[in-house]
Amino acid sequence: MDFLINSANAQATGAAGGGPSMLNTLLLPALLLVVFYFLLIRPQSKRAKEQREMLSKVAVGDEIATTGGMLGKVTEVGEQFLTLEIADGVKIKLQKFQVAQVLPKGTVRSA
Repeated sequence: MDFLINSANAQATGAAGGGPSMLNTLLLPALLLVVFYFLLIRPQSKRAKEQREMLSKVAVGDEIATTGGMLGKVTEVGEQFLTLEIADGVKIKLQKFQVAQVLPKGTVRSA
C-alpha cells in the first residue's frame, strides 16, 4: 500500500507547478504551425498562383512543355482545354493544367 501513497504524492506535487508547463505545452504547437506556414503552405500557394498566371497567358503560337514531357506548339486555346501540335499534322487535345512551362520561340523545332 505504501507505493500508492508515494505515487499520489508525486502527482500532487507535479500538479502544483502546472503554470509554466502549460505555457510551454501551448507554445510548441503554435511554433510548429508558424514553421509549417512559412516552409510549406506559403511557398505552395505562391507556386499555384504563378501556375494560374502562366496558364491564363498561354496563347496560340506559344511553344509549351507538358507535365508528361511532350513539346509542341499551341494551335487552339479554350477555357479548360488546348490543342497542341506535336508534329506536322499531328494534333492532340489536353487539359490546360497539364502545361508545365512555356518555352522560348524556336525550342520545339531545334529539339
